[in-house]
Amino acid sequence: MEKYRRIFTIVLDSLGIGAMDNAADYGDVGTDTLGHIDERMESFHIPNLAKMGIANLHPLTHAEPAEKPLAYYTELNEASTGKDTMTGHWEMMGLHITKPFQTFTEHGFPKELIEELEKRTGHKIVGNKSASGTEILDEYGEHEIATGDMIVYTSADSVLQICGNEETFGLEELYRCCEIARELTMRDEWKVGRVIARPYVGRKKGEFKRTPNRHDYALKPYGPTALDALKAAGYDVISIGKIKDIFDGEGITEAYKSQSSVHGMEQTIEVMDKDFHGLCFVNLVDFDALWGHRRDPIGYGKEIERFDEKLQIVLSKLKEDDLLILTADHGNDPTYTGTDHTKEKVPFLAYSPSMSGSGRIPSEDTFAVIGATITDNFGVTMPEGTIGKSILQELK
Repeated sequence: MEKYRRIFTIVLDSLGIGAMDNAADYGDVGTDTLGHIDERMESFHIPNLAKMGIANLHPLTHAEPAEKPLAYYTELNEASTGKDTMTGHWEMMGLHITKPFQTFTEHGFPKELIEELEKRTGHKIVGNKSASGTEILDEYGEHEIATGDMIVYTSADSVLQICGNEETFGLEELYRCCEIARELTMRDEWKVGRVIARPYVGRKKGEFKRTPNRHDYALKPYGPTALDALKAAGYDVISIGKIKDIFDGEGITEAYKSQSSVHGMEQTIEVMDKDFHGLCFVNLVDFDALWGHRRDPIGYGKEIERFDEKLQIVLSKLKEDDLLILTADHGNDPTYTGTDHTKEKVPFLAYSPSMSGSGRIPSEDTFAVIGATITDNFGVTMPEGTIGKSILQELK
């Protein structure tokens, strides 16, 4: 018999809690996303995370450990090779990724790929480097509007991103070009996790704004995940934020796109009023995209505070047979060098109003305990070839 009728799993994208033992292999020794944000903040008001037990799990300057934390808590280590969004989320749902996705952060995309993309799309390409989405528009937006050339860029993630002005380049044309790019980047030597259409509006530098019509062309997961198992068994699998894109729609029954992390939490609060049966899987990307990659610890800290305000509402709306899981998919220490993700442990906090206990539970060597625990709750067998063991019995 199932313990929880509804499970809400919220991923605070990139909120690592300290370097993993193998961080040296990734050049990430000494990284600590949450700890270094806490150090940089003059004040850090996160009463609801503190109430759940975040300061018990990770000592903080600005928050005292809770005398009796609400949640069970521990840290999870990543078993897979890599430190990107797709690897982290796919592992949560049972996939063990041993070959990391290609990144082109240092030198941009190879000449052969760019030439093939120009030939197939009919557009000359400008950019072809790692950059922030706002900077690349200021640099090339006016040029693209004047010439019809196409802005292509990457980041620290395994992504190929294409910008298109909605009025001059056109959304349909942008999507067409991205579909071609996705086809080309299925080759092993160019295989990126996602091709992303980045539409924008505006006519001159300083006025360009990206629109919500972004579209991600992701790789399909390499095998069935916990999401597929839940869906096949007739349970609801509701996606909020970029979860649907990360899994390329596989195993999702209903999806909501978010305009921001605050909006994603508002959508989660709305879904809490629905009588669904299954999983609500949420990704809050702004921590990573707006603050981690841009190395802005204060902006990141304030984003966590905004999350904490909405968390109070989530906690107040949880029913006796609801379970809330808070976690992350990798680190992105905003005080570290460069702009890349960082190889870190991630938090795991689990709470239900029906729990009689709380406190620390043993650390785990894979994120996949999340998918295994969720499927175990619903009496669903994880697909063959997946990893992870359930810790449902420890959440008493």
